[in-house]
Amino acid sequence: MAEGAGYDGTSDQDLLARHVEGDPDAFGEIVRRHRDRLWAVALRTLGDREEASDAVQDALVSAYRAAHTFRGQSAVTTWLHRITVNACLDRARKAASRKTSPVDDTERLEQLLEPHESASAPAERNDLHRQLLEALGTLPPDQRAALVLVDMQGYPVAEAARILDVPTGTVKSRCARGRARLLPLLTHLRPERAGDGKEPGAGRNRAQGTSVPPAAGPRDEDPEDAGPSDSAAVKGGGGRA
Repeated sequence: MAEGAGYDGTSDQDLLARHVEGDPDAFGEIVRRHRDRLWAVALRTLGDREEASDAVQDALVSAYRAAHTFRGQSAVTTWLHRITVNACLDRARKAASRKTSPVDDTERLEQLLEPHESASAPAERNDLHRQLLEALGTLPPDQRAALVLVDMQGYPVAEAARILDVPTGTVKSRCARGRARLLPLLTHLRPERAGDGKEPGAGRNRAQGTSVPPAAGPRDEDPEDAGPSDSAAVKGGGGRA
């Protein structure tokens, strides 16, 4: 029998319920369905394969243990991504406090891009990706996580807000502040074409999905009145959703 074939047609929420009821294979099917995207988010957020692997492992252990707290107020995939992002941010903050040295540029590219993407890309694309991801790594963890979800993974702002457990206005603000910090580092990658009438940096700059409406302007603090956050947030890996 093919992997996961016994659960064809079973929803993620039903699988989680089966896991809570004692089905020994249900959680493994959830992992099979979602591990690739969780890995991509962790890898791009942390920029280190070992750290990303540990973060995903931490997140899955937390989800396994906290499955009984899931209340269906969000999709299972949102719940898993929230736990994973929190695990990544915890590790990123710890790494920043240790002031670890940045990795080699070539190694960093291999870490942050999926192997098939890195191996098949032309040299020019490799260089653009290297510079983009190198610049992304200079951002504070919260801004980096928002940009990874929205600009690199293609999540709508509302979904990214649910994953990060912050108001949509906060996601927009973090993206706007992150882009403002990246622009001086990346302007040379987006030369203005003669007669196009566009400012440098205008238009979409994401690998997938639609562009995010910019916030009114970069702020030093996240907006407090941008909208309600999910009261059933997953903090530090486990919790209700």
